Amino acid sequence: MWTSRRSFFNPTSLPSLRAGKLQSRGFFNARPLPRAGLGKPHGKWRGIRRESTQIGEDETGHIASGSNEGILFFDNIFPLKLHWLLRFPLRGERSLSDLLWRYNNQSLSAYEPINLVRRAIPSSIPIKVTEILPRLKDGGAFVKFQYPAGLTPIEVEGLVAAYLKENPIKPWFNPFRRIRTNLVVGKPWLEDLYRFPSRRLKVEFVPTSPGKEVAELSQESLYSLFRKYGKLAEITTQPSDSKILPKYAFLDFTHMGQAIMAKNCMHGLKVLEDAGGGPMGTQLRLSFEQKIKAHWIRDWIVNHPRVVIPAIAALVATITVAVFDPIRTFFIKAHIDQNWNLRENRVYKWFKSQATDIFSFRNRNSEELILGTIWADRRNVIDQLQTWLMETADTFVVVQGPRGSGKKELIMDQALKGRKNTLLIDCKPIQEARGDSATISAAARSVGYRPVFSWMNSISSLIDLAAQGTIGVKSGFSETLDSQLGKIWQNTATALKSVALDMRKKDDKDSSLSDDDWLEAHPEYRPVVVIDNFLHKNEESSIVYDKISEWAAGLTTMNIAHVIFLTNDISYSKSLSKALPDRVFRQIALGDITPEVAKRFVITHLDSEPTAASVGETKLTERQRRRDLDELDECIEALGGRLTDLEFLARRLKTGQSPKRAVAEIIEQSASEIMKMYLLTVDKSEPKWSPEQAWYLVKSLAEADSLRYNEVLLSNTFASSLSSSASNGESVLEALSAAELISIKTYKGRPQSIKAGKPVYQAAFKLLTEDKVLKSRLDLAILTELTKIETKSIEKYEAELNSLGSLPKQPREVGPRVQYLLRKLAASHMKVEGWEREIGGLKKVLMDEY
Repeated sequence: MWTSRRSFFNPTSLPSLRAGKLQSRGFFNARPLPRAGLGKPHGKWRGIRRESTQIGEDETGHIASGSNEGILFFDNIFPLKLHWLLRFPLRGERSLSDLLWRYNNQSLSAYEPINLVRRAIPSSIPIKVTEILPRLKDGGAFVKFQYPAGLTPIEVEGLVAAYLKENPIKPWFNPFRRIRTNLVVGKPWLEDLYRFPSRRLKVEFVPTSPGKEVAELSQESLYSLFRKYGKLAEITTQPSDSKILPKYAFLDFTHMGQAIMAKNCMHGLKVLEDAGGGPMGTQLRLSFEQKIKAHWIRDWIVNHPRVVIPAIAALVATITVAVFDPIRTFFIKAHIDQNWNLRENRVYKWFKSQATDIFSFRNRNSEELILGTIWADRRNVIDQLQTWLMETADTFVVVQGPRGSGKKELIMDQALKGRKNTLLIDCKPIQEARGDSATISAAARSVGYRPVFSWMNSISSLIDLAAQGTIGVKSGFSETLDSQLGKIWQNTATALKSVALDMRKKDDKDSSLSDDDWLEAHPEYRPVVVIDNFLHKNEESSIVYDKISEWAAGLTTMNIAHVIFLTNDISYSKSLSKALPDRVFRQIALGDITPEVAKRFVITHLDSEPTAASVGETKLTERQRRRDLDELDECIEALGGRLTDLEFLARRLKTGQSPKRAVAEIIEQSASEIMKMYLLTVDKSEPKWSPEQAWYLVKSLAEADSLRYNEVLLSNTFASSLSSSASNGESVLEALSAAELISIKTYKGRPQSIKAGKPVYQAAFKLLTEDKVLKSRLDLAILTELTKIETKSIEKYEAELNSLGSLPKQPREVGPRVQYLLRKLAASHMKVEGWEREIGGLKKVLMDEY
């Protein structure tokens, strides 16, 4: 009988199979089933062999084996990671008896795990399989067998292992690893706790019976016992000073399957004295130990800030680019083309026109009539601008003019009237914003860039500062104002290009051209970017204007958009030349309107709102009611052609003032502004000019309409000022021009002449010089400064003469130098003497006059 392949399983060996109807149970945590055909629960029966389950006989967690029985453990029967998938096909195997019956009597599918066990045991080995206990969690199965006399369990293990080595069996779910088997030498614990396999085993050394001594096995002994199950990566014994009981050691295998095999075969093994177990023997208790700490991710992040913080910064930047940039580009595009603006909707415009035409028709017509006189005078400038926008030229269009000359209205209301896809960027709120966050928010609002998290800039700066103090380097969280503005302008450029390409049609004759070539060939479809108040409150190093000019240069050179700069500063070429050093700008200089146009502007302003008459009376315009408009020519000549001043005059005339009285009050108000802003400076912040230099220009321009630029620079007040902030004459003139006290006229790109900043300032200068007390006070300041300058020169001449006179001998060559110094000394002394006489006269005026 033992020479046959294997004996069939005897169903009478299990009480549960003695009934006619087969009872079944799953391989899971099911409750105990009563015996079939018995009226009492099976727990009442003594001396009867209990049914084995996945957690041992009678759910005790252990497997008992007789004198002629052994237990083999086969691994790689079930997948470790996906063992829950295989539970569904095995639901038909309701009990281990069913499983064993099918093992012996039915033909199994090649994919069934129990077939792998049958294939793993060769027919040439005379053993009898009595039980099969699958271990889904461990991915294997225990197989209990009976062996005949003359054959040992170790020999059975060797035969089966040799067979599997010669005929490897690889399951379908793991085709790269074969099934292995080992003899169970301990007392395995078949628990169903939530403890999952790992490559680390914890070996605890416990006594064979309570109260007995236990020996702690050495690394050599542990290696000898466990090496046959697989390669050991490390053996870690318990620290010598540790008080933890029982004593333990950690075994780290290179593969998880090896640790599973060792745990199921060696658990409960009694190590005798000759194997290092001590006089009373030592029992091994094995369990899986997870090598991963409970908070290893958190600990790794905390312990590696040099890697984690830059990585998080890069991740945040990537998410920002991938998620928010398309949204921001969409909002910028909507801001440019106004497709989502309710006020640009046709239906809204129609309802608004129907509701407001009744009330605002007269005002709108009067406003168009007033401005029409100006635009008619500047028709050539408007036509020139519209022509430039139809041409391909990778350069800027610069419209320069003093404040109040109508630059913005000329461009937006006339030159670009009816043109879609225009973007207006006002530099004034961006430059005047306080702090980086406010600057970023102002720049974002000007182009419709949203969402913008400007407040995050301050928080990220604090994080970056803390990281730098912790790890010694910047984390990269915070971004500078330069990079933030660069992102805004870059997204704006992307939106502008998209807006321009939306005009392209598939059936266009130039459809074969690339996007860049098409934009170059069709300048009429490019958007127009108008940058207003450029160089407003300009400083030496303004990052806002530098970024805007660089961005505008990219738009023009890449043929994305036309760029028009509106500025009051005559030195705009210095800033723009940094961005486009090899280009010649297209320039338009807007000045004051002519006296004839100015007079028509004022008269039209008066005629725009006729005074209401009584019933039956003829309506008279304001011009017809006024009898003193004959003196308007003389007043306009004194007031000039600045639009803001002319509009101020017209409003005063409407209140009933005479032209002379209105102009006189305007001149007096301008004189007070000049005195407060330029002459009697009491501000704590030091200006870029001195009151003496400003008064020099006021007094000189009161006598002449214009001054030579170089002549002013060579004057003593500008050439050698004692004020440190006003020592550079050219910088002083540029600062006064930016402050609109003066205006500098150029000729072929070089400064040529200096005039009053506003036409009304010319009359205000004359009014200021007529004030004897003010004139004496400021002249006294100039003469005092000049006296100090010449006194320093005299001291320098005297020191050099003293050094030459101290020579032991007077060489002949020293004579000309001595004569030169004497002449300079005499000339300076005469100047000082003359200035002191003038100072005495001025002091007398100040003492006598109020």
